[in-house]
Amino acid sequence: MKVVPVPRRPKRLLAPLLAALIAGAVVAGVSLATDNTPSPNRTPALKIASTAPVGQAAREGLALQSAFVKVVHSVSPSVVQVEDQQGLGSGIAVDATGDIVTNNHVVSGGTSFTVTTSNGKRYRAKLVGSFPPDDLAVIKAPGARLKPATFADSSKLSVGDLAIAIGNPLGLQSSVTQGIISAFRQGVTEEGGDVTLPSVIQTSAAINPGNSGGALVDIQGRVIGIPTLAATDPQLGGSAPGIGFAIPSNLVRDIISQILAHGKVLNSHRAFLGIRAGEAAGKGVIVVSVTPGGAASNAGMRVGDIIVSVNGAPTPTFATLSTVLAGLKPRQKARVVVVEQDGTRSTLRVTLGTFPGS
Repeated sequence: MKVVPVPRRPKRLLAPLLAALIAGAVVAGVSLATDNTPSPNRTPALKIASTAPVGQAAREGLALQSAFVKVVHSVSPSVVQVEDQQGLGSGIAVDATGDIVTNNHVVSGGTSFTVTTSNGKRYRAKLVGSFPPDDLAVIKAPGARLKPATFADSSKLSVGDLAIAIGNPLGLQSSVTQGIISAFRQGVTEEGGDVTLPSVIQTSAAINPGNSGGALVDIQGRVIGIPTLAATDPQLGGSAPGIGFAIPSNLVRDIISQILAHGKVLNSHRAFLGIRAGEAAGKGVIVVSVTPGGAASNAGMRVGDIIVSVNGAPTPTFATLSTVLAGLKPRQKARVVVVEQDGTRSTLRVTLGTFPGS
């Protein structure tokens, strides 16, 4: 199984998709009209009594349905479509003055965007700041009067809690899917190994291209995460249904508050070795450069060393090293096993630093 960022939906595919949907709707309409034509040989349809008693289970089901409807009506005005020349994704309003949080991979490579609200109003937006290691960014649409979303405390979530995804999958604005929180995962690395998220919420709510940067909310209409990743099965050649991942709301709030206050992230809360590295054909991670005065340098790590494990966890690739480091904290001490250029195997005691902001 691979985990990949939910891609932006290419703009050029939207028109054929919508046309196909409209055509389907027309065919369905014709079928329904034909089916309703009276026939002398047809047995009359049975009438359903409208006064049938409603049991406890039915009342509970209707109450849950009503709760879903209220959530969608409440949250949809806070979820926008974010679009540039390359494609589109989603975003969430964080205040009433036009600030919007989204995924970094939705806005990467752009500085100017078009934001479309749930009622169809369009605004120009610009990049405020981003933090690629956590795949988060903030854009601003001056003049937009948006309804700010409410963010929940993601540390209080439990597996089995209801989860509702609201966004713009496949360019279909304000679409809604529902599921549950399936699990909590740590150190999930996006395909390519450039981004490793320290923690994610796994959900069964369907996550499709265009959902990136949108809202994953609870039954009270509070944002619990931002849909970001989807699992793919190489054997099936496509997405793995019912396995999506969202950045927890507590991490989102921390990063965007720093971007809004300073234009960048000052404290990432991420452990940092202070090296640039490459891969050694699956045998470990080779150190290409060492930051002077950094954690690795202070521990005696040198260019050419191959890191083979951290705290007993093997690190055959850069992605596995990133995953292990994502589970550690700044100032934490770690045992790093390296193979030096002469083949000597050494264990270094490293006091981890803090990953620099953007």
